Amino acid sequence: MLYISVVNNGILYVSFDVSGFRQALTMAFTIDEINRNSNLLPNVTLGYRLYDNCLQLGIGFRAALSLASGQEEQVILHKTCVGTPPVLGIVGDSSSTRSIAISTVLGLYRVPMVSYFATCSCLSDRQKFPSFFRTIPSDAFQILKHFGWTWAGLLISDNDYGFHAASSFQSDLGPSGGGCLAYTEILPWGDNPAEFRRIVDVMKKSTARVVIVFAYQSDMINLMKEVGLEIQLDYTSEAWTSATVLQTPHLMPYLDGTLGIAIRRGEMPGLRDFLLQIRPDLHHNSYGNNFWEYAFQCRFAPPPAGWVEAGGALCTGQEDLESVETEFLDVSNLRPEYNVYKAVYALAYALDNMLQCEPGRGPFSGHSCGNLQRLEPWQLVYYLDKVNFTTSFGDQMSFDENGDVLPIYDIMNWQWLPDGRTETKSSGTLNPKRSLLTFQTIIWPMHYSSSPPQSVCSESCPPGTRMARKKGEPECCFDCIPCSEGKITNKTGGCPEDFWSSPQRDHCVPKKTEFLSYSESLGICLAATSLLGTFICAVVLGIFIYHRQTPIVRANNSELSFQLLLSLKLCFLCSLLFIGRPRLWTCQLRHAAFGISFVLCVSCILVKTMVVLAVFKASKPGGEASLKWFGAMQQRGTVFVLTCIQAAICTAWIISSSPAPHKNTQYHNDKIVYECVVGSTVGFAVLLGYIGLLAILSFLLAFLARNLPDSFNEAKLITFSMLIFCAVWVAFVPAYISSPGKYADAVEAFAILASSFGLLVALFGPKCYIILLRPERNTKKAIMGRGIES
Repeated sequence: MLYISVVNNGILYVSFDVSGFRQALTMAFTIDEINRNSNLLPNVTLGYRLYDNCLQLGIGFRAALSLASGQEEQVILHKTCVGTPPVLGIVGDSSSTRSIAISTVLGLYRVPMVSYFATCSCLSDRQKFPSFFRTIPSDAFQILKHFGWTWAGLLISDNDYGFHAASSFQSDLGPSGGGCLAYTEILPWGDNPAEFRRIVDVMKKSTARVVIVFAYQSDMINLMKEVGLEIQLDYTSEAWTSATVLQTPHLMPYLDGTLGIAIRRGEMPGLRDFLLQIRPDLHHNSYGNNFWEYAFQCRFAPPPAGWVEAGGALCTGQEDLESVETEFLDVSNLRPEYNVYKAVYALAYALDNMLQCEPGRGPFSGHSCGNLQRLEPWQLVYYLDKVNFTTSFGDQMSFDENGDVLPIYDIMNWQWLPDGRTETKSSGTLNPKRSLLTFQTIIWPMHYSSSPPQSVCSESCPPGTRMARKKGEPECCFDCIPCSEGKITNKTGGCPEDFWSSPQRDHCVPKKTEFLSYSESLGICLAATSLLGTFICAVVLGIFIYHRQTPIVRANNSELSFQLLLSLKLCFLCSLLFIGRPRLWTCQLRHAAFGISFVLCVSCILVKTMVVLAVFKASKPGGEASLKWFGAMQQRGTVFVLTCIQAAICTAWIISSSPAPHKNTQYHNDKIVYECVVGSTVGFAVLLGYIGLLAILSFLLAFLARNLPDSFNEAKLITFSMLIFCAVWVAFVPAYISSPGKYADAVEAFAILASSFGLLVALFGPKCYIILLRPERNTKKAIMGRGIES
């Protein structure tokens, strides 16, 4: 026979605990049911030893130590089994405080302890309590969240259970969970009117309309003796959710409407019949640890006449118990008893799983299995961790990694009926792990009408405002102040990256976008100017082609003039790439097109300048040889090489650190400025520097040739055009750096257009003037001579 020991509440001094007695008998009934089950633990008989802790920590602690150490009394069963049967596990204790103390010691030996009523969340610490399990969920605060009660008072008993309840509130519903405590009061032991009156005054003065109670019934009865609390709504723990001792006409005016969590009710067919068979032998009424042992030795013995039975009625032994309505025989609301039932079955299934282990395939060292001859407590703990079965009531039973059972509660509502009776009614269910909370009809206190009360320190802030903590007060107490720009009233307080707060600060709206657009006046003007310049270039090119045989066109190197006009057209057109929403290809192409077009243009001017100097030098005696270096092929080749260098610079820049579109929010918080970042500042500087180098070189050469003895001196025009070109781009650099967003693009496009128009007007304006308006000067004699007046 194996023992399942139960540490139980029983007799305190000379009073008899009927509920504790019934829970002990439930354990006996469960073991009897298991022993009669041929499919569970065949060839193994379970027994039990009961210890009454008398509601004293010391007594319960000594009982647990005697079980763990194997020092309990030896027994003789049927004269064939002598000795101390192995202790399979301990079912108990019912108190969190005693469970903490007992399981701390039992954990050292890894003796499994399965409590059916200890709800302190601290017992879920697997490091401190490695062999503790329980079939009752820990207390939960989800009801407060459901009704939005963020401001509550807390009443606790002066023990571990109360202190850990307060700690659990802070971790589950503290500032991070949106809940705050208006006050925390520790109920004193015994009758202390002055302290209770002080606590009542604190509760009355508080604005909290919800009181959370984790206290013993006796403490609450003493509190309720003081002046009534007409404004409070209580939320209670399992310990006294269904306590009938508090449901009296004197106390119900203060407790009407109380909500509480109750452990799940279950049904155990056959339990009432089992209880009807009990006939305790009270001859050995020593009120000590051996009471239960004596009581169960003679289960079916008739009670002696004159003794007081459970329930407090004088019995003669002739009464028919089936016709007597007592608390002992009431099996309509089995809650703690159902947990005892599951606790015993958990131990039985764990043992059954261990005995089914195949040798050589076990979970322990060397793939060994546990056995009854050398049963180690830690081996059973291993199987308890993995136990999984379904009760006869249809509930799934298993433990999680902390030794806790799946938390399912019944929500109980204390109701004061019109006829004066009181009733504790199940009004919903709670399954925290599945986030399931369902409510049926709840009767609130009369002064709350039919709607639930509100219990908050400060009302929720209206849209467009935010919470501002009140100095020196809990986080749930706050003032509402207007949200700052970019902030709205929501969980995060801010808007996403591409959004901004509305003027009312109550929702987010997309940020305005800004870039140099074709739809705005600045973009339209730049685009129109670009197209105008392109058109003028085409007209000038047409004029030059039409008059290509005239002296003024032929004298100024017509081929280079045509190339220069084509490159100017490209310069005008590339300014269009700076208008419109920046994209990757436009960011890359705008700078490459700009750099190559202008190098092509300036290269043509540089070659023209060099040709002018070569012709002048060739006109002097012995200078004919210089012309062979500036033939048509050499001119084309020079322009091509100089342009290819710029193309190589652009390619290296794009490959190494390409320009790319960028959403800039630094200029305006409520606006997204789309712009092209240059990627590599060095690459951009080299591109501009190369153009500037060619322009300065052209300017210097043209300046040296400005006084050549021709009536129409090309060098003067080049000098003037390069002066305009350099002035524009020197002014561009500081303007570009200081211009934000789209204005930087506008500055660069303007610089392109201004320098292009400067080159076009300076180089081709005088020539077109002669061709179109002064054709008499478009002769070789007029160009080469000095006597013709303009």
